[in-house]
Amino acid sequence: MTQSNRRPERHRGPVTLRRDAVSTGTADRALLDSAGRPDWKVRDSWRTLRILSEFVEGFDTLSELPPAVSVFGSARSAPDSPECELAQRLGAALARAGYAVITGGGPGVMEAANRGCTEAGGLSVGLGIELPFEQGINEWVDVGIDFRYFFVRKTMFVKYAQAFVVLPGGLGTMDELFEALTLVQTEKVTRFPVVMMGKDYWSGLIAWMRDTMLADGKINVADLDLLICTDDVDEAITHIVDADKVLTAEQHALLTGDPLG
Repeated sequence: MTQSNRRPERHRGPVTLRRDAVSTGTADRALLDSAGRPDWKVRDSWRTLRILSEFVEGFDTLSELPPAVSVFGSARSAPDSPECELAQRLGAALARAGYAVITGGGPGVMEAANRGCTEAGGLSVGLGIELPFEQGINEWVDVGIDFRYFFVRKTMFVKYAQAFVVLPGGLGTMDELFEALTLVQTEKVTRFPVVMMGKDYWSGLIAWMRDTMLADGKINVADLDLLICTDDVDEAITHIVDADKVLTAEQHALLTGDPLG
């Protein structure tokens, strides 16, 4: 059978589906869509075991990672785009600074960051997600996990990262950005730097946050201090490393009782 005649291939956890076995539905849709679910009491109870298994698989696989940084950005960016070039340089710089790079494992900015990390000798991680259209884990990922559920995957992005770097992207990137800011604002995570890279892309959003959200009292001045925006890879790395040093000193002080760390 030629490549052009093949039906799409879909991965659901350890299961591979091909040809007529492939459906357009996803586990997330089956869980969250309220339409046409007369059997929800039975099915949703059993789904909790599948959800638990994804958490166990993620925790077990990622628990031995070195310090890591999660990098987000558009899957639609062309390989020769400015953001992909920036992501590749960032991935390499993070690897040289001793960090693993975690992405969503897809193409575009994610692939560029994974490639930069791998080529610089770092550990490159991809956390994929089941989608109605097949995406797959890019070839530069060393450790890859395919998740069924977005909320399980998002937990892994935060739990095993010391920082977030957000490059130009769409709705998924915005989701990760504001989830990170919310977790820091509400002190669910502490000393968690959020770096936005691509000043031209993000300047309008930052201005709106300042001129509308802040001016209307929906956020505080301190909330805007939770992030930095830069086009300079070295500045981004320095910000992450410095925050990591402060957190390490604070943890040492808690363990030893020495306020000087």
